[in-house]
Amino acid sequence: MAVSVLAESQDVTFAEQARHLLALAKPRLSSLVVFTAATGFALAPGESSLWVGLFTTVATTLLVASANAFNCYLEREQDARMRRTEDRPFATGKVSVRLALGIYGSLAALAVPSLAYVANPLTALFGAIAFVTYVWIYTPLKYRSTTALFVGAIPGAAPPLMGYTAATGQADAVGWLLFAVLFVWQLPHFLAISIYLRDDYERGGMKVFSIVHGFDTTRVAIVVTSVLLVGVGLLTVPLGVMSLSWGLIGALPGLALTWLSLRGFVSKGGDLWARKVFLATLLYLPIFLSIWAIGS
Repeated sequence: MAVSVLAESQDVTFAEQARHLLALAKPRLSSLVVFTAATGFALAPGESSLWVGLFTTVATTLLVASANAFNCYLEREQDARMRRTEDRPFATGKVSVRLALGIYGSLAALAVPSLAYVANPLTALFGAIAFVTYVWIYTPLKYRSTTALFVGAIPGAAPPLMGYTAATGQADAVGWLLFAVLFVWQLPHFLAISIYLRDDYERGGMKVFSIVHGFDTTRVAIVVTSVLLVGVGLLTVPLGVMSLSWGLIGALPGLALTWLSLRGFVSKGGDLWARKVFLATLLYLPIFLSIWAIGS
């Protein structure tokens, strides 16, 4: 590696520094937050202020961006050993640590009280819990235990719940169902990633599922969590969110994911199959949430 992972930023232009700072936020991941937070707000019953929804979505995105930046800092040495992360700004020393953590720390410090003021304290509380869980519990746990898969799913499922509580002021059964869908959805999603990025994770020293428990057990886990995702989605029916007919329609993307998972289990699918499962999970989320919006 040409530059020490502990090095400060050298001679770079303002534009380059800005680009490196933005990369720490993991924009692609943050874009998912925009979608799920806004969806949670939109799916809430009753009429709510569009301004509150917009502010909540932006503030939640900034909070997640801050958590991502701190995650990059804590994992800078491990990132430098993995091919998919070796170019991250902290791993290469291309960004000033003081500047980056100062900016993103300030964003987090502003986002939480702003959420409490503009939305409500409950939304801010969920945001703070998600931030702490992701940065200080999930990040170090990834190198110790596969339970990190489940711990990491907590902050990942928080944005739609935050959007929902910003609109309603309460976390009722429907709000927690949104949380549950996002929580369970992440399990087959990241289990699949752990298969086709296994070698990279091993270089980084992460205790991901496929490394610790093997491919066979991981395939079984993908099948089980895919089935569980169908079951969680069907809870929209007894909770009165959707009618039985719409609930069954909503189950279709989950059943398709389960079918793909079963095919890989039977054929002992490898990297190619795992990538297909990963892509199928990416399709599942917007399809299911769109059916929820239409059918509710």
